[in-house]
Amino acid sequence: MARAREQIITRFAPSPTGLLHLGHLYAALFACDLAAKHGGRFLLRYEDIDITRIREHFYTQIEEDLAWAGLTWETPTLRQTTRTAAYSDALEKFKSLDVIYPCFCTRKDIQRELKSITRAPHGADGSHYPQTCKKLTPPEIQQRLDDRLEPSWRLDSARAKELTGDLTFTDALHGQINVDHTLLGDLILARKDIGTSYHIAVVVDDAFQNITDVTRGKDLLESTHIHRVLQVLLELPEPRYHHHNLVCDNDAERLTKRNAALSIQSLREQEISKESLIELAHSQLR
Repeated sequence: MARAREQIITRFAPSPTGLLHLGHLYAALFACDLAAKHGGRFLLRYEDIDITRIREHFYTQIEEDLAWAGLTWETPTLRQTTRTAAYSDALEKFKSLDVIYPCFCTRKDIQRELKSITRAPHGADGSHYPQTCKKLTPPEIQQRLDDRLEPSWRLDSARAKELTGDLTFTDALHGQINVDHTLLGDLILARKDIGTSYHIAVVVDDAFQNITDVTRGKDLLESTHIHRVLQVLLELPEPRYHHHNLVCDNDAERLTKRNAALSIQSLREQEISKESLIELAHSQLR
């Protein structure tokens, strides 16, 4: 369901688990520039649901780096840790649609199962989950719950396809794309330790903040297949998508937070101008 669009609203949504690097700077500028070009709004949102990895000082450092680069955003900023009730509501909706199932497998269980399968389905990130717990009977599930085993919750991709039918989404750089419901397999929609996932949080919060244009790296293009599925299941609006190229290192590898030497903080300490940083980011796009 596409919304009637009036004002463009974009967002930059970093995780406060490390320092921003050149790739983050490019992504933030891309989103901010798109909004500014159309007289729209630019928001900053913190993807901080993984409370085991976030550190409070990174919130401050992120805002200092963005402000130094000349970006401005509306306040207060949204923290996903304040939105857990909304994610729980979405999970209950999925349960009512019978489109998710509990999974009690550990990583070792999954690895063991995959080794026993001669032709396991694969995606970009490796083998898909072998649907071990999808085969559990209701009594078997209840027994595990009685044994106080905490489940994660996985998307039943086949059931999702039955409910949504064929779907597409349009990306500004890649054109119209047919949604592949099984591209990521029966992925986890709610981790047992945090009760949700990036996939639920991002679609729920994009709708909550009326985001009209989702801008992010092309490494998340595959996730958009699932996000369109979740949007339809939750009856949420469909934003426009802009999956841009990635800033890479000299070996053409995508930057991560482990690239400390290319963190904005480190480069600022070297007294490199923001204009030079922006030029460097553009030169490293792949």
